[in-house]
Amino acid sequence: MPVIFAANESVVQVDNKPLDGVLSIDYRFTQARANIYALGSAERIATVSGPQAVEGILRVASTSEVLNAKTGDATFQIMATFKHGKQSMDVSFDECYLTGKSFELGVGGNGEAVYTFSAIRVREDPPKG
Repeated sequence: MPVIFAANESVVQVDNKPLDGVLSIDYRFTQARANIYALGSAERIATVSGPQAVEGILRVASTSEVLNAKTGDATFQIMATFKHGKQSMDVSFDECYLTGKSFELGVGGNGEAVYTFSAIRVREDPPKG
């Protein structure tokens, strides 16, 4: 049975401080892999793992004082707890760098800041509950 988490129950923190106004969090983990083939064969016999990358996007209503303070080469940690009822899953992003920021305000809408970040690793704890 799939676990479905609710945005209005989930919590995001930056350096153990709650991040108010989070609209969404998206992240992607990638790892380079190379195939190894036996001589004279077209069949893969092994793979070699290479560099890993973690990139993410945080969308926040209006703006975030906590993220705006993360400038230069200062690293930070993002912790997200995805929840629905008694079920939860913790996701941690270690040694993050802010890589970009944009702000959007349209007619009849609310301001939205978009923060992009990179992390050295992402840790996903199995769902509990």
